[in-house]
Amino acid sequence: MDVRTDPTAPLPPAPDPWAGSEMPSRRDGPPFHMTEMIEAEPAMAARILRRLVAPGSGAARAAAAIREAAQRGRPILVTGCGTSEHGALAVTEILREAMRASDLPWRLGQSGAPVSVQAFEAALDDGLGEDSLVIGISHEGGTWATNLVLERAKDAGARVALITCSDRSPGAAEADIVVATDEQDQSWCHTVGYLSPILAAAAIGDHLTGVGIDVGGAEALLAAGLAKAAIDATEGLARALAGIDRLIVVGSGVDRPAARELVLKVEEGAHLAAAMRDLETFLHGHLAGVDRGTGFVLVLTDASRPEERAARATGVLRAVAELGIQAGAILGAGYADRVPAALTPAGRLVVPSAGGVPAAAASLIGSAVPLQLLTERLARARGINPDPIRRDDPAYLRAADAAG
Repeated sequence: MDVRTDPTAPLPPAPDPWAGSEMPSRRDGPPFHMTEMIEAEPAMAARILRRLVAPGSGAARAAAAIREAAQRGRPILVTGCGTSEHGALAVTEILREAMRASDLPWRLGQSGAPVSVQAFEAALDDGLGEDSLVIGISHEGGTWATNLVLERAKDAGARVALITCSDRSPGAAEADIVVATDEQDQSWCHTVGYLSPILAAAAIGDHLTGVGIDVGGAEALLAAGLAKAAIDATEGLARALAGIDRLIVVGSGVDRPAARELVLKVEEGAHLAAAMRDLETFLHGHLAGVDRGTGFVLVLTDASRPEERAARATGVLRAVAELGIQAGAILGAGYADRVPAALTPAGRLVVPSAGGVPAAAASLIGSAVPLQLLTERLARARGINPDPIRRDDPAYLRAADAAG
């Protein structure tokens, strides 16, 4: 079995010449490829950040393009599919925070404000024009819908950037600026593929603000989720969720991309039906659709307006407790005392604070390992190999092929 023995070693780059990834090799039990990718993330994050915060990097060029678009009031669109769609949502949050911290203030609904649109929908929109900056997110650079957006944006005269693993991919060929992260995910249940664009965005934000990101602090945030106590807590939460019929994940603010990503990971990696709800939205009708067979996870690490977020989250947890639902949570350290432990009987994973890492990036980096490791341990508890995302089942492979 081709097991990685050193989690600090760089991951392989994309093939040269470029080719789309093949199904990961079959493993009958852990460690799965996904396990190894999660364990590789702290050291990988430090390498990516050090490369991309350097002058002249792709992140520096992307920051210059964002600054120019914002100063001229031009649309800034961030787009992707699947895990990369959630990466695009995360990138948008990080860019907004960095622009606020620099001399590029923005307001919702105004030109120059970064917005995220799902790639297929963006490709069908006739609003792409020569005044736009389009930033694609695609881990391997071969996603059909994302590349279609980039192609149509380029044809319309827009400036195109791509955050991706390799500058040799089909998507990179459509881009004026490539922010290459260089190290490729070895599992189809992408973890590195989700974290990499978040790190790239943090580096772009660093170029926009000039403040200087604490690379060691970002690495430590990821490593904290792999400490023994954190692993034990994750395994406890996974055991509590293993027998549920479906999972609801709730998030607010910067945590919405992470909540969406947890839903995707659980569905593709643990083969469990799941749905994401915004914190407030959950109470508006969706409450009627849950019962004792439903699992519930709150993601709450966004440090902005903590009193309001904590109060509403506590109310939601009280509501599901009344229905006999065993809830769990991924909480920022600042919420550990604000959210009563009695309301998360399934368990809680606490993300430490991180000085030297901007707040949005800290939330998204800090919640990455907890949500990924929870998925991996949930897959173990359900007797599932998460790597092939069920494409090793002929019926599901036929279904994927039928979609074209």
